[in-house]
Amino acid sequence: MTPIGRAPGGPSLGRHRPLSDINVTPLVDVMLVLLVVFMITAPMLAAGMKVDLPRAATAKPLPPVEPIVVTVGRDGALAIGTDPIDRDGLVAAVRARSGGDTDRSIRIRGDREAPYGDVVEAIDRLAAAGFGHIALVSRKPAANEPSPAPGSPVPVATAPVSATMPPGGSAEARP
Repeated sequence: MTPIGRAPGGPSLGRHRPLSDINVTPLVDVMLVLLVVFMITAPMLAAGMKVDLPRAATAKPLPPVEPIVVTVGRDGALAIGTDPIDRDGLVAAVRARSGGDTDRSIRIRGDREAPYGDVVEAIDRLAAAGFGHIALVSRKPAANEPSPAPGSPVPVATAPVSATMPPGGSAEARP
């Protein structure tokens, strides 16, 4: 015997059809709860511990420490600031300038035509001596200077470029 409104062996012709829509109400409820949880916890994670520091009449701000700039020239010659040094004296000279502070920031300025191995060797010597804050200095291309495509040879500059390092800033190139 077949139910009323149903053909034998065929699909239902009556009021009851299978529900093919996804019920998104529970999904929206869960997502809103998660949103509220993250909105409450995110400021606590980002800000760290809130501390009301005590006041002291003799408190002074910490002096900003200029980074030590090591330059690797086109011919592989090394210099700290404007003072030329030899490869074997690099670590000793940086240690003398930093006062033995291995957390002091060191910036490596390598000429773009300097042998890659010479730049890596300078970084490796400093890292092996315990200096951990080593950064490479580069310059932004001029507005009219197109950036080279990956894998293409870098054009040689026709004018000498000197970089100046302002205290606490990044290198600026000047032709």
